[in-house]
Amino acid sequence: MDAATAAWLQRVPVFGALREDSLEFLLDQARELEVPAGEWFFREGDPAEAMFVLERGAVVVLKGWRGQAMELRRLEAGDCFGEMALVDLYPRSASVRALADCRALALTPAALLGLFERDAEQFALFQMNIGREICRRLRQTDEMLFRARMGERLEPLPPLGST
Repeated sequence: MDAATAAWLQRVPVFGALREDSLEFLLDQARELEVPAGEWFFREGDPAEAMFVLERGAVVVLKGWRGQAMELRRLEAGDCFGEMALVDLYPRSASVRALADCRALALTPAALLGLFERDAEQFALFQMNIGREICRRLRQTDEMLFRARMGERLEPLPPLGST
């Protein structure tokens, strides 16, 4: 792995502070996925098989409500999604659709098991990073819920990196 790729990955919150050898190991385990604009990475209710790190493009996260797809947020290169798949293994809680042609890395639970077997400390750091990402999103959701209950009209969430 070249230094530029390692530096880019370390700026992605879920990879923060991981050593280069651990990043390289995860990259070797990851598969690269191309998803054209308008196509789905996954749909709500699908089995959770991997998390994704968006290398290029943009996506929208949608949640079904009374037969309609409601936008939760938009994500850009450097953001991850589907990370709950690596924690709870439940079916997808939302859908993710490509807004532009996308390239993403897909990491499976098996890749994380490999990291655990290789280096439990780096595995724990990665899991803590995922926990932080989930907490950031939960804080945003809590804020939205509170404001909605207070009768405030809600605007779409800003991109994750801007909070």
